[in-house]
Amino acid sequence: MGVTESYSRGRELVEGNPLALVFGLLIVLLLFDLVGKLASGAVQVSSVAVLVKDGLARGLVIGLAGIGLSMTYSILNFANFAHGDYITAGAFSGWATTYLIAGGFGSSANVGSLLLVGAGGSVFGGALGISVTATPVAVVGGMVVAGGGAILLSLVIDRLVFEPIRDRDGITLLITSIGVAFALRYTIQFVFGPSKRGTTAAGGVPTLSVPVVDGTVRITAHDATLAVVAGGLMLGVHLLLQRTRLGKAMRAMADNEDLARVTGIPTERVVRFTWIIGGGLTGVAGYVFVLWKGTLGWFDGWILLLLIFAAVILGGIGSIYGAIVGGLVIGLTASLSVVWIPSSFSRASAFLMMILILVVKPTGLFSGRSTA
Repeated sequence: MGVTESYSRGRELVEGNPLALVFGLLIVLLLFDLVGKLASGAVQVSSVAVLVKDGLARGLVIGLAGIGLSMTYSILNFANFAHGDYITAGAFSGWATTYLIAGGFGSSANVGSLLLVGAGGSVFGGALGISVTATPVAVVGGMVVAGGGAILLSLVIDRLVFEPIRDRDGITLLITSIGVAFALRYTIQFVFGPSKRGTTAAGGVPTLSVPVVDGTVRITAHDATLAVVAGGLMLGVHLLLQRTRLGKAMRAMADNEDLARVTGIPTERVVRFTWIIGGGLTGVAGYVFVLWKGTLGWFDGWILLLLIFAAVILGGIGSIYGAIVGGLVIGLTASLSVVWIPSSFSRASAFLMMILILVVKPTGLFSGRSTA
């Protein structure tokens, strides 16, 4: 491409969407300001590195959970507002299992407290010494149960609630999913209690200190676990969609459900596997999110849900790769924004980033790529 052609295309882009130029200038100004803060010592390089690390971790959780939401939308054609509470339900079922295993099943008097994840302060994760290195069997077992529990929950709710009204319009399904979300959320609060509780041993997690210009960045075993689990599952979904018959059937159904049915694709089987894959990823995402941050509450999934929706919309709703990239963008934006604004506004900055990108590219970053 010649210089003249590049100039012409750039001019057409600016004239067609002048807000793209404004957005680009804003990003450049923020980068220059960040460089200035780093050069003057107002902000330390190590502090920015920590923010990037935390943003990537949060983005991986958002992206992993967003895959399930994106698959549900692309194949079942509705936005499932109960998705956040699947995250919470998976997290609680997984951590109940972890507490039970780490507590050695205890005496009969303690089993109830362990299964309720220490409701009311009856048992503490720190006292049980829970961490991925100190209690690996308990953590792996909890992760498996978290995924399995979310799968079971999503299949049961689909059978009892969504399947009977699947032929209705998307608004009916959306409103129904909101009702399911509230029912699940307050059932979890009733069973496990409203208190937020610590889940892991505060100082018992191995840490690697990575040197940077003016300090170090601590990477814990739980940081590494989150990255490995989330990255591995994302790669697994990619391979499933691209290399297996099920993946091809899912992509075909996402493109045109009627045509997929006519060509003999078992659409009900595809729907069932959509819930299985999406539910499993969602439950595991909820579990590793709690493992990473060290606390568990009945509203954790609700807090994540809006960020997940932002990531899925930003990436191009219906695109799995878009959900992953969108999750990383949202996570990094929310984390790095505290360099310029108070931390209480960090979530708002993530939504502002979504709005700005959609103004420039209304169909999302991965528009036109449904499911895969």
